[in-house]
Amino acid sequence: MSFDYHRPKTLAEAWRLAALETETRFVAGGTDVMVRIREGKIAPRALVSLTDIAELTQVVVGSPIVLGAGVRVSDLEADPALARVLPVLGRAAGFLGSIQIRNVATLGGNLCNASPCADLAPPLLVHEARVRIASATGTRELPLSDFFVGPRASVLEAGEILSAVIVDAPPQNVRATFLKHGRVRMDIALASVAVLLELDGRRCTKARVAAGSLGPCPLRLVATEQALSGQILDDTTLARARETACNEVRPISDVRAGADYRRHLAGALLERGIRSLMEGASS
Repeated sequence: MSFDYHRPKTLAEAWRLAALETETRFVAGGTDVMVRIREGKIAPRALVSLTDIAELTQVVVGSPIVLGAGVRVSDLEADPALARVLPVLGRAAGFLGSIQIRNVATLGGNLCNASPCADLAPPLLVHEARVRIASATGTRELPLSDFFVGPRASVLEAGEILSAVIVDAPPQNVRATFLKHGRVRMDIALASVAVLLELDGRRCTKARVAAGSLGPCPLRLVATEQALSGQILDDTTLARARETACNEVRPISDVRAGADYRRHLAGALLERGIRSLMEGASS
């Protein structure tokens, strides 16, 4: 295992260094990339670290909210201003790995890894986040829901860097929560669900639902959202939404859990999340 390692101070320098080798990978915290290198799954000739690029670590809690892709997961968990406007993101950050991992891992790394179980993706999907992608020739923005294209696959092209995540400040009447089920506390999710509701009394005026570890990539559950939106949130509505979610997810069976169990978790976590939001909890 041998590779060059660069720590540029600017994006322009990062792109210049990346162009020097054909097998170069951008890396932030490196918590996933280094594991894959040690396992022999990838063998880059150079790593270009993005951790020293100041513009990637900015957090702007305004309208919109702009989160640099290099923000550490522990900072998402602890930022008091962010906790006031996007508490569900801090909650999801607190579920990610160990304290040591959260002190190194970054928002951008968690998304660019494009794992189906990425803990930060569901809460950002229910807030209809957008991603900003930068390259040496310009920038583009697209919905986060369009960023993932399959297991460990995203729309990032060669030379592109996820530079920021953008979220419109939610209205006051929005409540959101994130639930995760794993074998043990620090395990990756067997299933996770994020729920966002706008409520008028017991009527749901808007619903957004997203899931992790329940498909080839983090998913928006659009049919489940439609089963909730405009409805009185009674037992009949919740049962219909739960059944819709179980049918809408696309889990696999692997050594950690069977597909049927994961479908059960999808419905159970959804109902638990909705009931907690109806009781006034958020995040």
